[in-house]
Amino acid sequence: MSVPKTRTVKEISEERLVISIDKQQRVFLGNDSININEIGAKLRQKVRDPRNYSVFVRADENVPFGAFATVMDAVKQSGIGSVSIVTQPLESHGGKP
Repeated sequence: MSVPKTRTVKEISEERLVISIDKQQRVFLGNDSININEIGAKLRQKVRDPRNYSVFVRADENVPFGAFATVMDAVKQSGIGSVSIVTQPLESHGGKP
């Protein structure tokens, strides 16, 4: 299979932190469950140069916008220069409604 070559490949391969919000509005930094109020402090611990660092935020489609906005705000307050929202394509539920 041939895939298009882009300049962003190198960028994507760099280590990035992913913050996830699940259906129950639990927040994870990588694989670690964290309190939503600790996001800024945890990011500052892990990132040496926040202005040149990018973080991905991934949320379940059922998460209320308010919870998502709170996480995004906490990331921005930590000084992170770039926040990317990770979206995933809709999956087929095998005939389930």
